[in-house]
Amino acid sequence: MRFLFLGDIVGKPGYSAVRTELPTIRAKLNLDAVVVNAENAADGSGLTPRQYRRLLESGVDVITMGDHVYRQKDLIETLKTSDQIVKPANFPKNSPGRSWSIVETPAGRIAVISLLGRLYMRPVDCLFNAVDQALSEIGDQADAILVDIHAEATGDKQLIGRYLDGRVTAVIGTHTHVPTADSQILPGGTAFQCDVGMCGPYESILGRSISRVLESSTSFVPDTFYVATKDVRLSGAIVEADQQGRAITIERFEKKINS
Repeated sequence: MRFLFLGDIVGKPGYSAVRTELPTIRAKLNLDAVVVNAENAADGSGLTPRQYRRLLESGVDVITMGDHVYRQKDLIETLKTSDQIVKPANFPKNSPGRSWSIVETPAGRIAVISLLGRLYMRPVDCLFNAVDQALSEIGDQADAILVDIHAEATGDKQLIGRYLDGRVTAVIGTHTHVPTADSQILPGGTAFQCDVGMCGPYESILGRSISRVLESSTSFVPDTFYVATKDVRLSGAIVEADQQGRAITIERFEKKINS
């Protein structure tokens, strides 16, 4: 199985680029599945039902979310009813949405789990207990398993990577919007990268207007941080797995859209 995981979609630039470029990317790279984190697609915070539908139409198989999962309240019904979008599995049990999803691909079934880190993030349940529960429920239903660890701290991400080594196909990080240079196959056969970066404007401060963030940070005067527009790139990782669901390779993916 060969799949692409794309990092956080940030605002209209990232969303439009994914929609426009993904059909060609999918065919050119001979991908069996595409998973994206879309929690910042709606003007930098959340995802709308319309965006959700159009991302699936463009070739996305499963969408993961994060701490902004409920920012667009009209998405809640989609979270309740769809099997192609997941909330963080360590959110409270009564929070809307699925803790994991399984989709069919030409190479077999891939399960997708999202987890939220706890260091410097909002209070959530134990991610180790939550992922154990999700894996227990998935059982032998999937041929490959991808875990999106949406966290601020690299320590959180490395811990869950080591905890799940040999039990899942890939543990890949999102949230910090900056690609890390640590893509690797862990000893047990799990692909790992602390963060794959974002799908959005890199001439920015993590996707936001540089001048706005600088002015507010140096003056302490609150301001609106608009999504930037220049140097749009799609960033992610491509993972190839064997028939036992062990990762064979992981490689960084980046495509520049405009300057």
